[in-house]
Amino acid sequence: MEAVKRWKSDWRYPTTLLCIYGFFSTVKPLEPFLIPYMTGPDKNLTTEQVNNHIFPVWTYSYLSVLVPVFLLTDWLRYKPVLVFQCAMLFITTAMLLWTKSVPAMQAMQFFYGVVTASDVAYFSYIYSVIDLKRYRKATSYSRSVQLLGYTVGSVLGQLLVSFNLMSYNNIIVLTLVLTVIALLASCLLPMPQQSMFFHRRKKEGARGDGDGTVDATEHGGRSKITLEEIRDEKVDKCRETEEDVVKGQEEKGPKAEDFEESVGAVSCTQVLLQLWRDFCQCYSSRQLLYWSLWWTMATCGYNQTLNYVQVLWEHVQPSQNHSIYNGGVEAVSNLLSAATAYGIGAIEVKWDQWGELALGGFSGLGAAALFLMTFIGNIWVCYTGYVIFKCLYMLLITIAMYQIAAGLSMERYALVFGANNFGALALQTIITSVVVDSGGLGLSIIPQFTIYASYFSVIAVVFSLLGLFTIWRTQRNKRKTTPPHKNESQGFDEHRF
Repeated sequence: MEAVKRWKSDWRYPTTLLCIYGFFSTVKPLEPFLIPYMTGPDKNLTTEQVNNHIFPVWTYSYLSVLVPVFLLTDWLRYKPVLVFQCAMLFITTAMLLWTKSVPAMQAMQFFYGVVTASDVAYFSYIYSVIDLKRYRKATSYSRSVQLLGYTVGSVLGQLLVSFNLMSYNNIIVLTLVLTVIALLASCLLPMPQQSMFFHRRKKEGARGDGDGTVDATEHGGRSKITLEEIRDEKVDKCRETEEDVVKGQEEKGPKAEDFEESVGAVSCTQVLLQLWRDFCQCYSSRQLLYWSLWWTMATCGYNQTLNYVQVLWEHVQPSQNHSIYNGGVEAVSNLLSAATAYGIGAIEVKWDQWGELALGGFSGLGAAALFLMTFIGNIWVCYTGYVIFKCLYMLLITIAMYQIAAGLSMERYALVFGANNFGALALQTIITSVVVDSGGLGLSIIPQFTIYASYFSVIAVVFSLLGLFTIWRTQRNKRKTTPPHKNESQGFDEHRF
């Protein structure tokens, strides 16, 4: 019994459960074959219906629920949202299995938008239940196991389809079983006692010995007054007020509930104000603004490409007439992307100087890969171009994440990353409504990918010019800081000695 208690109190217990949840919720064997399944005899939908009527709903629903889910995740302290996410994933998969009409598929895409918006709970939960010194390991484990889940799902789906071991419907039933395992793991997760914004807990020794000073080493050694300190002062005042009321009016009903409600209202107001202040201060940095701009623009184009690439593959080589290897391609792209992202950590580059130029150059290569996928009517060229495009994006987004997170506290880390993803999603919604949706232009898949490739070409030109400007300015500043007549001074000294 003691061993079990020690295990549950150790940081490995919640990390293990979260990794189990992350793995089984991301093993989706049918996902690489979603277009063949929906346009095949099981659903009998047309490519136009899937492309222009069903898939755009995911983008709209994701945008509409992202901010509410972000705030509710922190307010509810992560675990309830994780359980809710898994329940929504089960409903989405069940609807994919048992419904066929276009409105039903659109509802399924709406629920899936809620699932993807809830990912913030998965990536934030672990920081609320373990020590700061364990953040790096726990983050590495939780992110790696998700990638492993996607890879296993892609390989498993390819094997089941290639060897005719299961029908598409049976593969979905298998996915439902895996989702139930993930749901059980989410229910066993310990409930956090604090969260990043709304439920910040005052740590022992945070305040000094009666002189009102605050330990500057708390939360990563930040010297500025933090949201926690502001909230603690409010809480202390509320406690003093509560004690006075209880002493003078003990005969009245319980005041603890009223106190908790007032603290919650104050903390909510302080959270929103602090978020706005942090937002303005973070984006006042020119370098962070440039990296965030690329993040927003590139993630928008990347998501659009991933959402509709199967439609392109189906156009180039219809699955009804040929063998398809979508699952194998997804597995290879995931593994190579992981290797690329891992390898960039071993390369020493002055990203402050060369970063924007790298963003522009590699974005140009990604645009070239998309143009090849669009205009070369060969499925293997499409597969290869997709793998190259995905690896380039993972390489650059890893650099961007590191550069942006380098000087941020955990709260600002979450704020900036959330704001960048929200901006990407808002831009993606505009592109979807204009280019893809039947209410807009409703373009077919080839014109769509022509636009996506041109979009990345614009990104490449913009950031290449920014990169050249940064290099020029750096060289100019170096010349300005070089002491005048340095060469003559050195020559005189050599002659003298």
